[in-house]
Order: sequence, then structure tokens, then C-alpha cells
Amino acid sequence: MKKIIIAIDGYSSCGKSTLAKALAKKLHYLFLDSGAMYRAITYYFIEHKVNTNQLTEVEKALKNIQLSFQFNKETADNHILLNGINVDKEIRSMAINAKVSEVAAIAEVRKFAVAQQQQIGLNKGIVMDGRDIGTTVFPNAELKIFVTADTTVRVERRFKELYASNPNITIEDVKANLEMRDYIDTNRTESPLRKADDAKLLDNTNLNKEEQLNIAYQWAMEKINAFN
Repeated sequence: MKKIIIAIDGYSSCGKSTLAKALAKKLHYLFLDSGAMYRAITYYFIEHKVNTNQLTEVEKALKNIQLSFQFNKETADNHILLNGINVDKEIRSMAINAKVSEVAAIAEVRKFAVAQQQQIGLNKGIVMDGRDIGTTVFPNAELKIFVTADTTVRVERRFKELYASNPNITIEDVKANLEMRDYIDTNRTESPLRKADDAKLLDNTNLNKEEQLNIAYQWAMEKINAFN
């Protein structure tokens, strides 16, 4: 059966990664987490005190970064490795949340990440989520999905996710961070967040995880069957 590329884009805290992981698992596809890649780069920049306003520092740092994914058979998850080290937990902090959109907006960073993503995508059979997957990384993807949800719902989702590890966080902090990321993502010069013309819109404001997965799976199977 012919395999396809599925590109899932959308705003922060819309559940893109949750949907992409579940859809990849159901289709037996590789889940390629672009957000984790940018978070890992951001983590490296913070740890090594890279001045993101200095192009030479950014380019030098990128030469020392090696990203890869490791499949965990027990959890059926892909873990991101930064220079051979699993940094899944480290890249989910508020410090990374506050910086990742800024780092991801740097042209050199995006070119670095996109080149690696496109190389992985040559064999198809992947589901990938991010901000510019259907518009820049895989503009010829057979299925493109743009995920959205009401801002209030997105804030609540992010707050619940972060509160477990940081009980001192406030919902006001999360809202401010989310609004800042939305602004940066949609207004950056390099590959801004936007819905591809041929992308299917999936508003999951009033959908649970199973319901949105069923919709995406149906769309995927329609595309896959059309090629077979």
C-alpha cells in the first residue's frame, strides 16, 4: 500500500502533537515532531548562552547540534535526542516555552531544521506537526490538516499540562505566553504560521481526542485509498 506524507499545522496548544502521535500510531507511520526539534535547539542555545541576535554565534552553535529520534517500543513514542542525549523532559519547561518561538523565527535555524525534516520525509509514511509543515517543509504533502481551537480552551489545556510539573504557574502567565507565541508565529518573516490553501480545517474546540483522531484518520484513509 502506497504511503503518504501527512502535514499537521496549527496554533500552539491546539493538540497538534497529540493528534499527530495518535494518527501515526494508528497508521503505523513515523511521527516526526518538529516542535521538539525547535525546542531542543532552543534548549541548546539557552544552555550554551548563545546570543540569538548574533548570526555568527547562531551558525556556529548549529554546527554543534545533532538531532535524531529514538523509538521507545514500550510506550510507542519517539524521543528526541540532542547530541545523543534524551532531552524530552528538559524541553517542556516554561523557559523553553518563552524562547522557542523567537528561536524558531531565525531563518538559519529554520533552514537547519527543515533540511533534516525533508531528508527524513523522502521515504514517506510520516505524520509531522508544526507551524509550517504544509506550507514550507512538505508543500506537496498528500494530506494537510490545519488545527485550531478557541484561545480560552487552548490556555486551559496548556495550563493543565504545565501545572503538573510547576504548581506555581498562573493561568495569566500561560495566557500571556500563548498570545506572545501566536504573535511571533504569525508575524515572523521566515515561514510564518498560516493555513495552506489545500489544507483541511480541524477545529477541535468541542472535540475530544478520540473524535478528532477519527476525523483525521478518515481523511488519511481517503487519501491513501485514492493512491492505491
